[in-house]
Amino acid sequence: MWSDALDALSGSLQTLDLIVVGGYLLLSLGLGLALGRQSNRDEFLTAGGSMGRMTVGLSVMATLFSANSFVMYPSTAYGDSLRIMLASVAFLSTTPLVIWVFIPVYSKLKCATAYEYLEQRFHVSVRCLASSLFVVLRIAWMAAATFAASVAISGISGLNQYLVIIGLGVVAIIYTMFGGLRAVMWTDVIQFFVFVGTILFAAVLLVSGTEGGASQIVDTYFSDRERMVFDFRLDPTIRFGTFAILIGSFLEGLSAYGADQVAVQRYISARDARTSQTGFLISQAASLIVMPGLLVIGMGLFSYFHHNPDMLSDVAIDEFSNAENAKVEVVRERLSEAGAGSSNEAIAEYYKSHPRELHADVVELGLNDQALPRFVRLKFPAGVVGLLVAALMAATMSSVDSGIHSITTALIVDFRDRLVPAWRPKTEAGEMLVARVMVVVIGAIAIVLACFVGQLGDVFAVAKKTVGAFAAPLLAVFVLGLFVRRATAAGVLLGTFAGAVVTLWFTFSETFSDWFSMWVFVVGFVSSVVFSLLFSFVPGLTWTAEPEKDRTFWGVIRADEEVVSEAAPSENP
Repeated sequence: MWSDALDALSGSLQTLDLIVVGGYLLLSLGLGLALGRQSNRDEFLTAGGSMGRMTVGLSVMATLFSANSFVMYPSTAYGDSLRIMLASVAFLSTTPLVIWVFIPVYSKLKCATAYEYLEQRFHVSVRCLASSLFVVLRIAWMAAATFAASVAISGISGLNQYLVIIGLGVVAIIYTMFGGLRAVMWTDVIQFFVFVGTILFAAVLLVSGTEGGASQIVDTYFSDRERMVFDFRLDPTIRFGTFAILIGSFLEGLSAYGADQVAVQRYISARDARTSQTGFLISQAASLIVMPGLLVIGMGLFSYFHHNPDMLSDVAIDEFSNAENAKVEVVRERLSEAGAGSSNEAIAEYYKSHPRELHADVVELGLNDQALPRFVRLKFPAGVVGLLVAALMAATMSSVDSGIHSITTALIVDFRDRLVPAWRPKTEAGEMLVARVMVVVIGAIAIVLACFVGQLGDVFAVAKKTVGAFAAPLLAVFVLGLFVRRATAAGVLLGTFAGAVVTLWFTFSETFSDWFSMWVFVVGFVSSVVFSLLFSFVPGLTWTAEPEKDRTFWGVIRADEEVVSEAAPSENP
C-alpha cells in the first residue's frame, strides 16, 4: 500500500538529492571494503567478540527497524491514533527478560547461535527445526524488504524497479561478503544516524512550520477525537486496541530480541555479557528517539493537512478512478449523501471546507501513508528529499545485510558443523571462501525472490502475517526450554508444529480476517505452549534421551554458581 504513496515523490529528486543518495551507497560499500581484513572464521562470523556496547546497541536497534516501520508509524499516527505508541511500552517491558535471562544464558553456555541452546536443552532435532524456520523466514523477509526499497527508489527516480532490486542487493552482498559482521554492524550504526537525522529534521520542520507550534498541533490532533491513546474495549477487531498492542507487541519484541539470531548474533559479538546487556539498554533508549519521533511526524501531518486540505485532496480524488479499490464506491456514496457534488472540482471544494471528511476518506481508501511523501515534496528542501530516500534505504539495508549474515552463520554452525563436520574446510582460507560464497548465494536468492514478490499482492501484509505465524511458536520453544522443566523434546517438536499450523490457519482464515493482526502473536504463542505441554505429558512420548544437565534458566545459573563456588579458595588453612 505505501508503495503507491512513494510514487507521489516521483520526479522530485534534484542533483543534490542524487549526490546524497549516491554518497550513502558509496559510504556503505566503502566501509565494507575497508573492513575487509577478516582472515579467520571467528572474525567474520562474530567480529572476534570485540564489539563495544554502543556499536552493539545501535546495531540491534537499526537491524530490527525496517523501511516498513519508517513509513508505518507516522502513517498510523496520521490515520488512526497514537495507540500504537503502546508498542514502545511493550518493547521496553521485555528488557528484564532479555538482559537477565536470555543474554546470561547464551553467554554462560557460550552459544554460537540462539538455536544451539535448544540442542543443549532438548535435542539436536529441536535445534535444526528452529534454525530451519529462521532461515526460511529471514530469506522471505529479506525479499519483501528489498522489494519495498525498490518500490521507493523506483517511484522517486524513475529507474527500472528490477535494476534497483539488483543494485541494492549487490551493494549489501559486497560489503557483507568482504567486511563480515564487523562491517555489517558498523554500517548499521551509520544507517541508524541517517534515519534518525531524517526523522528529527522532519519533526522539527513540521513543528516549526505550524503556526502556534507544538501546542497547535496537539490541540488540532486531539480536538473532537476519542480513544486516541487508550482503547480498552475487548473487541478483537479494533485496530490498535490497547490489549492487542500491549500483549502482541510484548511477544513480538521478546521473540525479536531474545530468540532471533539477528539480535543474538550481536550479543555474541560483544566483549562480554555485561557489554551485551548495556548494549541492549542502549538499543532500547535509541528506540525512544525513533518511535516517538515518527509519531510526532504523524501528528504534525494531521495538523498540517487539516489546515491545508487542498494540499492533499487530490490524493483522494485521484483514487476514485481506481476500480480495484473496493472502498471507492463507499466513499463516493458518502460524498453524494453529503451533497458534495460529483465533479472533481466540486469534491475538492467540499474537502477544502470539510477537512475532517477528507481525512476520513483518505483513511477509508487506505491512502493515509501518502501524507508523508506529499509533505516531503511540498516542504523538504533540495538534498533533504535525497536524505529521506537514503533513510528508507538505510532502514531496509540494515536489516537485509544482517539477515544475509545471520543466515550464513546459522547454516554453517547449526547445520554443516553440527551434522556434517567433515565438510568443514581444513584451512582458514577455505573457511572464509565458503562463508563468502554462502553470503553471495543467500543474497542472490533474496534478490531473485524480491523480483517476484510483488505478484503476491499486498506483500507487506503477507510477510508480516507469515513472520508472526512462526515467530510466536519459536518464542514458545525458548520460553518452555528456559522455564518449564517438564517440557520434553518430543512434546516441544510436536507442539510447536501444531501451534504453527493453528497460527497459520488463524492468520489466513476468513473466519478471523477482521481480527487485528497483532493477535496472531498471542494465538501462536498460547497454542504452541498448550500443545507442547500436552504432548510433553503424554506417557511414553519420548524418542530421545533427556539431557544429562538441567538447562533451564535456573539450572544454567545454578551450575555457574557452583563452578564459581568450587573455584573459590577455601577459607580454612
